[in-house]
Amino acid sequence: VQLQAYGGGLVQPGGSLRLSCAASGRTFSSYAMGWFRQAPGMEREFVAAISWSGGSTRYKDSVKDRFTISRVNAKNTVYLQMNSLKPEDTAVYYCAARFSLGHETTYLNAYDYHDWGQGTLVTVSS
Repeated sequence: VQLQAYGGGLVQPGGSLRLSCAASGRTFSSYAMGWFRQAPGMEREFVAAISWSGGSTRYKDSVKDRFTISRVNAKNTVYLQMNSLKPEDTAVYYCAARFSLGHETTYLNAYDYHDWGQGTLVTVSS
């Protein structure tokens, strides 16, 4: 599956952004999805994940009260709603996909995912 992430930008601390990740193909609903981020000089880290049905979600501890992952399979799109943004949330955000039909599993490691989008930059700064 091919992925395209968008929706990043510059936002002030405390602000909100919604990232979107659009997938090609007609089997999007068969894929578990994840969001990762990579800050300058840092390794890529897990942010949030959602199962193929949307019934299971997981979050990095530092974002779980501020970010929400969701998906609309009919639109081949997964979202990451980010509220109360902090400067430490500044990073390039990537969406990722892994075929997972029939398994209500969320995947937390980058190596679990087979397909990646190009990334969208989120900058939190005053």
